Amino acid sequence: MKLIRLVSIVAWALGVLSLAEAADKKILIIAGKVSHGPGDHEFRAGSLLLKKCLDSVPGVRAEVHPNGWPNDPAAFTGADAVLIYADGGGGHPAIQADRLKFIDSLVKQGVGIGCAHYGVEVPKGDPGEAMHRWIGGHYEHQFSVNPMWKPEFVAFPKHAVTRGVKPFALVDEWYFNMRWKHDMSGITPILVEKPSEKVRKGPYVHPAGPYEHIVAAAGREETMMWTYERPDGGRGFGFTGGHKHVNWFNENFRKVVLNSLLWIAKAEVPENGVPSNIQPEDVIQNLDAKNTTPGAVNVTGLWRFEVETPNGKGTPEFQIVHAGQNLIGHYKGLLGEAEVTGGVSKEKDLRLNFVVTRDGEELPIFYTGTIENASSMQGKVKFGDVGEGTWTAKRQ
Repeated sequence: MKLIRLVSIVAWALGVLSLAEAADKKILIIAGKVSHGPGDHEFRAGSLLLKKCLDSVPGVRAEVHPNGWPNDPAAFTGADAVLIYADGGGGHPAIQADRLKFIDSLVKQGVGIGCAHYGVEVPKGDPGEAMHRWIGGHYEHQFSVNPMWKPEFVAFPKHAVTRGVKPFALVDEWYFNMRWKHDMSGITPILVEKPSEKVRKGPYVHPAGPYEHIVAAAGREETMMWTYERPDGGRGFGFTGGHKHVNWFNENFRKVVLNSLLWIAKAEVPENGVPSNIQPEDVIQNLDAKNTTPGAVNVTGLWRFEVETPNGKGTPEFQIVHAGQNLIGHYKGLLGEAEVTGGVSKEKDLRLNFVVTRDGEELPIFYTGTIENASSMQGKVKFGDVGEGTWTAKRQ
């Protein structure tokens, strides 16, 4: 009897474990093929970073399939959600061959669909109608626009995907003026901002524009991310950011996407959003090799600057995250603290920009210089129109 009881207990335990495993939410992330320049459209690296974050979420299992589409259709078996983070337009991976019908079949099974950055763009016609069914809207060539700008997201609707998301602002190729389904039913704008007239007038990344209908809409709020509740109960979302890989280091940029992935998979989003502990070194992993010189210096890390001006000296610190031709970071010094954006060109020419408030007015700061080696940089700094100086920097 004891043996029978022991066998029964073991069988019960195994059954519980089996049910727990079966209950895991499977999120399939399709990373696009190599695209654009260093640090831009890093689909594989960005997808693997999202997976790293999701791996710490109990009850969630994430898989990344690079090169635009899984090699084996069986990869979709058991998927609760699919994210497409890839180049779009006529080359969008979801519209090749008979994949429109295939994804429609997934949608009918209740699978959530998400599209990020260029992945929200498809040609009008059947592909556009499919996107309306899957996520509620899409980017349409020469109707939507793709300027490189810095919207300030300061208010969010009450929604599961905004849990724990705090205000943030990052330079990215934030698309807007989506082509929505025939009505807005089921669509909830998540990241919303009013582009300035300067942004509306362009230039846009491509084509440069401007477009009359975009300029004429001055003062209107635009949506850069949205969620969609399908009539059948399925879910989708579109996220237009994700051009600059370094932006994934920003916790709020990351969190709103991670929350959305759980939401479309119908997993519970934590009260404070999906937690993720990403270090600067994590962001520079898995980058594609894109016309970069072997041994090119990556300046990710903490740097101590020595600044000399006619009015005195300063020793600010910059925490920098560097991926390809893009930088973000944090400044701390005599002028206070500020979030930094910038870039690297020709693998050695550096620029760091930020804005501080002095006497009630905004003062833009511009650092330019040269990366000398892995531990040393130097250059010039301009404090708006009120002064200039020189600087050297050492890695800490």
